[in-house]
Amino acid sequence: MQSNIPKQFMLLKGRPVLMHTIEAFHSSGFAPEIIVVLNVEFQPYWEKLCEEHNFTIPHQVVSGGEHRFHSVKNGLRHVNGCAIIAIHDAVRPCISHQVIDAAFIHAENLGNAVVAVKSKDSIRQNTKTGTVGLKREDIFLVQTPQVFRSEILNKAYEQEYRSEFTDDASVVEQSGVKIELIEGDTRNIKITYADDFLVATVFME
Repeated sequence: MQSNIPKQFMLLKGRPVLMHTIEAFHSSGFAPEIIVVLNVEFQPYWEKLCEEHNFTIPHQVVSGGEHRFHSVKNGLRHVNGCAIIAIHDAVRPCISHQVIDAAFIHAENLGNAVVAVKSKDSIRQNTKTGTVGLKREDIFLVQTPQVFRSEILNKAYEQEYRSEFTDDASVVEQSGVKIELIEGDTRNIKITYADDFLVATVFME
């Protein structure tokens, strides 16, 4: 991004990305309680942004950890009792209510729901001898939210951290639970590059 400001605080349609993301969940059919996990160094900055933009949606701020694994674990400590827990990337502000609600319903019924879309591109995998083509129809691109019953997620996060834990689905799967994929949305992009702000603006309009 060529910016000292983390992506979630950069402006999208006049407001920080994170505010759009929080609002999407707050205004969804389930209107869940919201826990925002932030690097402790940026918590005062977030408070200032909330004041500047008159952002009043209720949410609890929790300190992040060394890796995503530890940040999620910190967040879980603030969830009381049995719950359906959705974990979502702060920089996916274009998430739709339809996807959010479908993920909650699926997780409530079957234990978990991981949002994903099929690959539109041909896929090749690096090997020791070169590259090999993979069947595109067998490849899914994982998004968020990733939604779980609290008893499943809490048990999974009792494990020790491993470098291959790249998302919550990988943590839960390692604990022995089958992952349930549900259909995502190609508009649910993860803002990573400067051009993504242009695309997100179009989607949100």
